[in-house]
Amino acid sequence: MDDQTTISKTQRKRDSHALQNLGEELTQLTEQQLAELDLPERLLDAVLAARSISKFGALRRQLQYIGRLMHDVDAKTIAARLEIWKVQSRVATHHLHLIERWRTRLLEDETAFDELAAVFPGCDMQRLRQLVHDVRRERDQGKPPRSYRSLFQELRRVLPDPQRHSEA
Repeated sequence: MDDQTTISKTQRKRDSHALQNLGEELTQLTEQQLAELDLPERLLDAVLAARSISKFGALRRQLQYIGRLMHDVDAKTIAARLEIWKVQSRVATHHLHLIERWRTRLLEDETAFDELAAVFPGCDMQRLRQLVHDVRRERDQGKPPRSYRSLFQELRRVLPDPQRHSEA
């Protein structure tokens, strides 16, 4: 008995749906990410075509077609690469949220400066205090938030980017 006869129809359907879902994820990738995956031309064309389809039924059929084409590629490698990109995206998002939390804390709590200096020694506290002062002044005067953005950029320089350190 070979492997094809031992796999149930239900399992084959689950596998096909998984490949179709993986193909749907491919339609959400950027051109650069698709190029990195080095997909076969037919699959790449199908993925790019799916992006331009807006009708539900037509899109569903296109995704089913992509799922069928996915049987001819190494789906585990593609899924692993997508997972790496998702993790990197979550790490980057977490880092940006951390910067935003520090910015908010610096604007609301004077003791946050001491805490920031303790956690990240060597940061330019005078520059950060000046930016916080400028942000408050801009808010009071109803001016555009230039200093607010500058404070974010300064904190971005101060707080180490975890992705940059993991690549080094």
